[in-house]
Amino acid sequence: MVKKIDHIGIAVNSIEQALNFYEGVLGLKAAGTEVVEEQKVKVAFLPTGDSEVELLEATSEDSPVAKYIAKNGEGIQHIAYRVDDIEKAIEEMKARGMRMIDETPRYGAGGAKIAFCHPKSTGGVLVELCQRD
Repeated sequence: MVKKIDHIGIAVNSIEQALNFYEGVLGLKAAGTEVVEEQKVKVAFLPTGDSEVELLEATSEDSPVAKYIAKNGEGIQHIAYRVDDIEKAIEEMKARGMRMIDETPRYGAGGAKIAFCHPKSTGGVLVELCQRD
């Protein structure tokens, strides 16, 4: 079902400030930023070979990223796994007893189809399924 790790999502207070580390220290290069209105988040992807680091900055105090930072501070918020067929992957996860936050795919950054699995059924990790065409 899973092809590879697509990206690791890192919640930050400021993408601009975070880029000082990711670009200035690690030498990664952001491929631009994008606002995903539905998720109330601004994102920047930094390619790292076959996968990416996704920096997530809340655009609203009631966004999931803002709530995550308020509870946990900045840091790794989710791990996204690439799948070929997200609808099939969702059904397989449900059939295996996984609790889904998204029972139908929605659109994420870069036009990807995404769905999240609830951390209570994945050992405390917010898992994202991600299909890119």
